[in-house]
Amino acid sequence: MVKAIVGANWGDEGKGKITDMFASEADIVIRFQGGANAGHTIINEHGRFAFHLMPSGVCYDHTTCIIGNGVALDISKFCAELESIQKAGLHPKLLVSDRAQILMPYHILLDTYEEERLGKNAFGSTKSGIAPFFSDKFAKIGIQVNELFDEETLRAKLKNICTLKNLTLEHIYHKPLLDEEELFETCLTYRDKIAPYVCDTHLYLQEAIKAGKNILLEGQLGTLKDPDFGIYPMVTSSSTLAGYGAVGAGIPPHEIKDIVVVTKAYSSAVGAGEFVSEILDEDEAQELRLHGGDKGEFGATTGRPRRVGWFDCVASRYGIECQGATTIVMTALDCLSYLEEIPVCVGYEIDGEITRDFPTTPLLKKAKPVLKTLKGWHCNIKGIRDYDLLPIEARQYVEFIEAELGHHIDMVSNGPEREAIIKR
Repeated sequence: MVKAIVGANWGDEGKGKITDMFASEADIVIRFQGGANAGHTIINEHGRFAFHLMPSGVCYDHTTCIIGNGVALDISKFCAELESIQKAGLHPKLLVSDRAQILMPYHILLDTYEEERLGKNAFGSTKSGIAPFFSDKFAKIGIQVNELFDEETLRAKLKNICTLKNLTLEHIYHKPLLDEEELFETCLTYRDKIAPYVCDTHLYLQEAIKAGKNILLEGQLGTLKDPDFGIYPMVTSSSTLAGYGAVGAGIPPHEIKDIVVVTKAYSSAVGAGEFVSEILDEDEAQELRLHGGDKGEFGATTGRPRRVGWFDCVASRYGIECQGATTIVMTALDCLSYLEEIPVCVGYEIDGEITRDFPTTPLLKKAKPVLKTLKGWHCNIKGIRDYDLLPIEARQYVEFIEAELGHHIDMVSNGPEREAIIKR
């Protein structure tokens, strides 16, 4: 059986914990898109981890973890992350698709230079090279892992890449030019580092599906960062939807039987872009930020403060429906325990009219939140594992949102640890 775990919102919903939890029953966990530009935080008996490229199943000895063909593979960060988790006593079984493409040092440079050029109009990139990487992939000048092992092809490709990139570096950014020979040597170093993990993962997964293995697809970010259905152009550069899992992992779409969509009991986001329910009062926002998560709402990749806001029923319903959810998980309910009253965004006011439908970006820019205030429970709910034992106000909060979404919330998380989950 294949299960996909994806985000309903802007990312930062707590998907890492949920993947870690489901990985206990999985044979294979696959990262199918994105790169090292966003992290998943996991807390379990092995410690606290912020994974960027590693699939969240690396904490289990019985699980094979795969970097799928849809991932932007930064080999240097892959090796550094692997070394850090090995130091923690973990020795994951890892495979890397021979069709995955390599994120090169010049992608990071170009990402940084473009943010500098844009100035106040910058995208809020993590400067991990993701947009230039995917631009090259679809312009057909990217480098696949398998090409590292064909030096003649690699040299020809690098020659063309340097010709194109150096025109941009010289005439647009006025920065130092790329050296073809230096890049070739870098690629050979990458080849030696990644060689032990390279595999025809498509073939591997076909055999696994035939054998009835349990497979998890792990997505990065969430619906609202999808390049087609998100807050374009302030989005990521690969699809964040469960449907893309079939492409980014290399499996038939009909094999995905369960789509677990994760949303959080409040909203948070890293980077620029429309965020209707955002708390604009900095003192109020900082209080929620400090109560959020295990170490507060600060990016796992950048460490920068996340933007925070109230639960957005409009955006979440849209995100859940775009993903095609069969299971919904709400995380971080415990983080709201300090509040006596909790606003929830139930609609958007646009040009004097109220809508419950999520609009395109030009309309989103004009949207103002329509808030309904619910009573808080104002007590510590960590450690509770039975839904009926939650304070009535906490249950009313979940059930109010559930009614607004029009979808059943199947699980509620009330702590950062793997076992802090309430099944309904």
